[in-house]
Amino acid sequence: MMPNENAIDKLGPVPNLKCYLIAEMSANHAGDLSRALEIVHAAKEAGADCIKTQTYTADTLTIDCANDYFSIHEGPWKGRTLYDLYREAHTPWDWLARIKEEADKVGLDYLSTPFDRTAVDFLADLGVSSYKVASFELNDLPLLRYIAAQGKPVIASTGMASLGEIERAVRTVREAGNPDLCLLKCSSAYPAPPDDMNLRTIPHLAETFGVAVGLSDHTLGSAAAVAAVVLGACVIEKHFCLSRSIPNPDAAFSMEPAEFRQMHDDIRAVERAMGKVQYGVSAAEEGSAAFRRSLFIVQDMKAGEAFTAENLRSIRPGYGLAPRHYDAVIGRRAAGDICRGTPLAWNLIR
Repeated sequence: MMPNENAIDKLGPVPNLKCYLIAEMSANHAGDLSRALEIVHAAKEAGADCIKTQTYTADTLTIDCANDYFSIHEGPWKGRTLYDLYREAHTPWDWLARIKEEADKVGLDYLSTPFDRTAVDFLADLGVSSYKVASFELNDLPLLRYIAAQGKPVIASTGMASLGEIERAVRTVREAGNPDLCLLKCSSAYPAPPDDMNLRTIPHLAETFGVAVGLSDHTLGSAAAVAAVVLGACVIEKHFCLSRSIPNPDAAFSMEPAEFRQMHDDIRAVERAMGKVQYGVSAAEEGSAAFRRSLFIVQDMKAGEAFTAENLRSIRPGYGLAPRHYDAVIGRRAAGDICRGTPLAWNLIR
């Protein structure tokens, strides 16, 4: 699927494989190709595995109409028409080959979201290895069928979708003969409040549909992304910018490079910490094991003297018999003289 060794190459989370981190450029280039290329380099340095764009024009997404249906009434784009917003936010298609070339040069995967058949065909000619489906297009089953029929992995966001809508989307991809599907939990709010994330849905998606799962995250910060990895996410997608001070439609809910790097580092640390099912003394604990509790003689004793609560205690360190033997020893007698501070051993008991 993708050149980097990571969990999206498998069906679901796999121990010892990295979560796949997607940096979504979206409109953060603010209409400047040189800035778009700079974002590619910044994403690489911040630890991303993939740089993603969106492939649409205002005319492939909507129509130029200002009536109430096509006006935005709330959120960060309130007061704008859809056409006006998409005209500003789109990435010119003649940039995409250059962006992909730069991604190849620095060692990043390149991924894009097509929003109509012409974009699917354009990206196929560009040689993309996978397709991303946005939450808003998940209910467009003819488009989804066309994307799946390309025979390349599909990563689909599920924001706003009911369980039935997700089931229809999964069935559409599979009936097109494509087994390579990853579903991303998503809240399609910009930015998304933490209370709307419902991350417990992530393992439910994996169990219900038998697919790889992840998170398309529009919250501020990285807490949701890190928590998602603990719950089984093998893909994390975050909007990425050079600086939120650069005006564009996506800046307010995008991560800056230092923030993305911190998220990357936290996720990698969490992956290591999750480890495997393991009990007993670990290699890192070997130095501490000597300081566990054990049975020690705490008063000088003469041969034949009985062990009592006054001369035998469970204390640190751990060189004597295990404390579980305490009740069996109390009342028995010393095999010989024993000095205070001696760890109890079976040969000291008769």
